[in-house]
Amino acid sequence: MINAGLTHRPVAPGASARFPGADSGPRMTTLRSYATLSNVPLRKAPAVRRRAREALMSVDVAGPQGGLLGRVKPLDAILATAQRKSLHRTLGWFQLTLFGIGCVIGTGIFVLTAAGAQKAGPGLLMAFAVAGLICIVAALCYAEIAAMIPVAGSAYTYTYAVMGEILAWTVGWALVLEYAVAASAVSVGWSGYFSGTMLDQFLGVQLPTWLSAGPLALGGAPGGFINLPAVVIALLVTWLLVIGTSESAKVNAVLVAIKITALTVFIALTYTSPEFDAARFNPFLPAGVFGGFGTGLGVIGAAATIFFAYVGFDAVSTAAEETKDPQRNVPIGLIASLLICTVFYILVAAGAIGAIGGQPIVGPNGVPFPAGSEELARQCAMPQYAEALVCSNEALAHVLRQIGFGPVGNGLGVAAFLALPSVILVLIFGQTRIFFVMSRDGLLPEALSRVHPKWKTPHIVTIFTGVAVAIAAAFLPVGQLADIANAGTLYAFMMVAIAVMILRRTAADRPRPFRTPFVWLVAPATIAGCLFLFFNLPAAAMLVLPVWGALGLVIYFAYSRGRSHLGRGIVEVPELETDRLEPDVPGTR
Repeated sequence: MINAGLTHRPVAPGASARFPGADSGPRMTTLRSYATLSNVPLRKAPAVRRRAREALMSVDVAGPQGGLLGRVKPLDAILATAQRKSLHRTLGWFQLTLFGIGCVIGTGIFVLTAAGAQKAGPGLLMAFAVAGLICIVAALCYAEIAAMIPVAGSAYTYTYAVMGEILAWTVGWALVLEYAVAASAVSVGWSGYFSGTMLDQFLGVQLPTWLSAGPLALGGAPGGFINLPAVVIALLVTWLLVIGTSESAKVNAVLVAIKITALTVFIALTYTSPEFDAARFNPFLPAGVFGGFGTGLGVIGAAATIFFAYVGFDAVSTAAEETKDPQRNVPIGLIASLLICTVFYILVAAGAIGAIGGQPIVGPNGVPFPAGSEELARQCAMPQYAEALVCSNEALAHVLRQIGFGPVGNGLGVAAFLALPSVILVLIFGQTRIFFVMSRDGLLPEALSRVHPKWKTPHIVTIFTGVAVAIAAAFLPVGQLADIANAGTLYAFMMVAIAVMILRRTAADRPRPFRTPFVWLVAPATIAGCLFLFFNLPAAAMLVLPVWGALGLVIYFAYSRGRSHLGRGIVEVPELETDRLEPDVPGTR
């Protein structure tokens, strides 16, 4: 029942109203979301204001329900923001497909070709197909909930609105692995192209091993200590984010064109080279389809790693609100872009393997050494393997140099050198956004959401994130980092699929710009696919998620639960606070 005073009295921005609490005496419910909405004339948006008000009041009157899992952020309060910020529908299936290709293609194939080949050999081609198929069903689930709840926080916000605070915390905590660790992986990949192409090929400078690779014990290189270029690029991008630098649409379009052109040239040169030999694909499955539980080997083990190459498709899903006829165009755009990227990846991998070979380095028992392991690093330091694809830190440029296209290979290295920092920027920004929203919810110290008075950026959380990214990039190889990042990503995507099914039952009448087709088949397939890939990661990467999650739960119960805004009756919609912090989206100017 709505309080009569609030029904008839305007609420000033930042005002609060007191209601009787359910479990701890009187509490204050901050009506920031409603106060912002009150700027909308009542005659134009009565439903928005009414539902936001009712949602906020219902939380305080009833209190958090359902025990540990039951603190659910009111969906009405979140959707009220989305309704106020409705976007013009301008995208068709063709534009959505191109946008998807631009978001997805490039990073994984530049960075992970060598690691994937060590896991599966020529079977890497099948691994791309498996990972792409799982991405398609995950993207269809993501599209429905992203279009329905188009606000800040990604899977964290979706889970908070559907399954409750504690599960939302676990998702937000896991997203650290998706964004921050992924940024570390790309930083290490960039370091390989910087050292091999920019320094060695152009300047004739070779960094000493102790400055260009992590310790051997962590899978780096003999004599390695720290990957200095990876640290430098991570900190440089962090500095750019702190001072407010954002990537414009034109720059993004140029970088996408550079990546696609470089990969197209690579395909053309490798397939037409006299060095290309189909015999290099035999044996096709040197590690089999399943390499064994916990090994991360075989086609499926490689797919679990190569999944990293597709991360970015969720950006396509979030464009559903801006798509004309989304029920038709969203699935076309998603499936078409992921299929095109999959075909592109398979062609590039086949070109690399056919040109110089991609068989893994195997141990005495005939089993490939794990990618990113100390044993593999020792083997790659030997002269007979120095030129092997699986040992290269800049695989695609290395292939072209090996088949006599040195200048073109160097050009491809320059393309990676230019394009990969923009990916690092987007990933670090994504991590800071998750932390920012969690901080605004009271689950992390509010100092993390403090905005710099001059640059208007969340400088504290950005610096904290950037330093963590740099530390991981300094000591760990790219394959290990990608596997760890995938563990968090797969968990988050699984939770999104669960949330879609729950909302179909609990909020069946909510407007949905896009509805996942055959949701009771697609969503379970997403859950099964994510679990399937997760349990085919290396054992160390699988263990990271529960250990990291357990640490997160300790922090939640020791700090976050008692300081949660929702638990104290405060309801805020983070999107209203973070609009001004988001960098330019490609296509907006």
